[in-house]
Amino acid sequence: MSKNQIETPPRFGGKILNLKHLISDFAKELGFLDIGFAEGTNLSNEAGNYAKWIESGFHADMHYLDKNFDKKEDIRLLFESAKSVIALAYPYNTGFNHKSDSAKISRYAWGNDYHDIIKKKLKQTTRYITELMPEAENRVYIDTGPTLDRQWAIKAGLGWQGKNGNIINPKYGSYFFIGLIITSLEFVSDKQIKNHCGKCTACLEACPTKAIIAPEIVDSQKCISYWTIEAKPEKVIPEPIADNLNGWAYGCDICQEVCPWNKKIESNSKDELLFPRYGETNFNVDKIMAMSDEEFRLRFAKSPIKRTKHEGIKRNLRTYRVGGA
Repeated sequence: MSKNQIETPPRFGGKILNLKHLISDFAKELGFLDIGFAEGTNLSNEAGNYAKWIESGFHADMHYLDKNFDKKEDIRLLFESAKSVIALAYPYNTGFNHKSDSAKISRYAWGNDYHDIIKKKLKQTTRYITELMPEAENRVYIDTGPTLDRQWAIKAGLGWQGKNGNIINPKYGSYFFIGLIITSLEFVSDKQIKNHCGKCTACLEACPTKAIIAPEIVDSQKCISYWTIEAKPEKVIPEPIADNLNGWAYGCDICQEVCPWNKKIESNSKDELLFPRYGETNFNVDKIMAMSDEEFRLRFAKSPIKRTKHEGIKRNLRTYRVGGA
């Protein structure tokens, strides 16, 4: 048998089957768009590029990003028996659109927090893997661990890194989250996808604050998403950002909206937990400003928007009213 073939346990019929195919089929039944496998190689080059990005201060004050460099480079430091990485793409292109050009919310944040949704599905997948291979050890990560998620997605063949920094898949565009399963199982790497951005500079030209300072390099200090999501509520949004919000009050999708690869893709998410809550794709500015903190907490429970807190959202909306319309 090859490395990726197994004799399945009796409850699966005891047949010789391809383990990759079994895991892929199961994951896609859970709603994942695509799945890829990569050998657990050392990411020295990728970690080096990431370190240069940090050293340049492009991570602003997101200091959680400058920790655990050793683990980002070597997954065996997460657990010693780690041998492969499974990367999975979960879609959030729900087919809805913003109802106006004012106080817009980024598409990924219209529904429930994706961390909760996808982590549950990743754990379901690992339970399935251990049913097939009881000796397997697995760890799951969704945008919160000491892992270079996008680089593993590239290694596993999910797509290439676009000039806006996002991973682009030729069939599904870039409106998807990346989940990782690090496993003790050995897999042969899937074929990587060639970069197809070519000479296109649509995302660089469309960014209103010029945050994409070079292909694949985003300066968070110039990024609307950083200032409207990550920046602490007490921080004042700088005038060059405030004057160019282009209607965004939580996050920004401009560099994805103009990407030719996304314009070719129809909606592909059927997960109602990611659909706009109460049908809202934009903030009701007056309503949010008049809410108590408790009302805000209840309204945005289990939503990624709670990350910015009520004061942060009100800061964004005050700034939006003054100079960002």
